[in-house]
Amino acid sequence: MSTHHPLHHQRSLTSLYASKRRGGAMARRKNFIDEADVNDDDDSDVSMNSSKGFDSESSKSKSDTIYSMPPLYDLAFGYRSYEDEVDFLLFAFNEYNTCAGGDVKPIRILELAAGPARHSLAALTEFSSSEVESVVALDRSPDMVNYGIQNADHELGVGGGRRDTFTEATKVDVSTMFDTVWLLLGSMQHLLTNDDIIACLSSIHSVLQPGGIVVIELPHPRETFSMGECTRNGWTVPLVDELDEDGGEKEYGELNIVWGDEDDKFDPVAQIRHFTVGLELVVKNPDDIPDDAETSPLFKQMTKNGKTSVREIVPMRLYTLHEIDALARCAGLELVTKYGALDDEVSIENEDEAFRMVCVLRKAG
Repeated sequence: MSTHHPLHHQRSLTSLYASKRRGGAMARRKNFIDEADVNDDDDSDVSMNSSKGFDSESSKSKSDTIYSMPPLYDLAFGYRSYEDEVDFLLFAFNEYNTCAGGDVKPIRILELAAGPARHSLAALTEFSSSEVESVVALDRSPDMVNYGIQNADHELGVGGGRRDTFTEATKVDVSTMFDTVWLLLGSMQHLLTNDDIIACLSSIHSVLQPGGIVVIELPHPRETFSMGECTRNGWTVPLVDELDEDGGEKEYGELNIVWGDEDDKFDPVAQIRHFTVGLELVVKNPDDIPDDAETSPLFKQMTKNGKTSVREIVPMRLYTLHEIDALARCAGLELVTKYGALDDEVSIENEDEAFRMVCVLRKAG
């Protein structure tokens, strides 16, 4: 999840074109579960200690936000299987689109609030140019856009093939039409009013092919209706260095993430929770940090005590399924189906496996 606002207010975009396959992740996720307090979250189903324990002096600047520190944000959500999620996103398009009779290849993809552009990159590396023609990854944060460009250079190569250049612009070229649009990781929660979301969906409608598909990922509605009391939620990602070809590893630090705290304020009328969001990177011994291009961006803002942290309050709206249905209709879109995860086998009604609300919208045509 990254920054927000309607499509025509987006300030930067990264244009990515198809090339080779991407590599693996550099870290794993550890879950810490408090038996007395487990709750679904904006991408977490576990509970951990409050972010009050974060060392406030380890932040480089009070102006830092979670979106101005892309490497930390990227690591926090690096446990997600982007390849599998993109498999689902393209399944949803193939299953529900009515563009040109429903058989459209290659397709053009627009990802909004793309952050590090991991879904966009997975679409380009896991699918050939005969299946995915191009992807535009849009984000308001210049830091995220620059980081997404660096990721693309690392994953796809600096030039050549289908990915010739990367482009930054103030908004999407309205003459470009897309077959499918993605708004993932709960990013739509940053749109706090009906006017905001209708403007965003209307902008999407204007650049979506007739019969095209929009996929929106949000927290599951059960989170909204269990919001009488806010709870602490979070997880930890260990930093691991591969020492040898035989698989030997050394854990040299960790990233602690808090995504919601027990003291968060919740407005039940506006359906807005003021989420406490905290990221704290801790390295046991700075001398153990691997000296390579993949890990070095994580430590640019690290203090002498081996810490980097940021903590802020982020207002986010909680949506119900019927609201999404009604707001989509206001923008000329229809809700065609819903899932409980970015997985076609998880029903939204599944009490054990459904932890997200994934809405598939379609433009008439």
